[in-house]
Amino acid sequence: MSNSALLVLTTCANADEADAIAGALVEQRLAACVNRVDGIVSTYTWESRVHRDKETLLLIKTTEARFDELQRAIARLSSYDVPEVVAVPLSKGSKAYLDWLAESVS
Repeated sequence: MSNSALLVLTTCANADEADAIAGALVEQRLAACVNRVDGIVSTYTWESRVHRDKETLLLIKTTEARFDELQRAIARLSSYDVPEVVAVPLSKGSKAYLDWLAESVS
């Protein structure tokens, strides 16, 4: 299962939104685990202006098979017009953890 595991990153406007998204993803078995990282600052260009905002980062563990549905769920639940949803393939990890991850989202 290691070749289908993904780490998905998304940012949220605040901790309450992050908690709502994390809970929905895990409850719907779209994610095995979601870590919330508070206090990040994102610098980006939006509507021709540079913005610097406090955000909350979610680190989401899932599989390629669940990615499309997970992405749609984030788009529905996020307050952002264009939510960040990027995935990094997990090429290595402990077999026990990766097996648990795959079972949790199946």
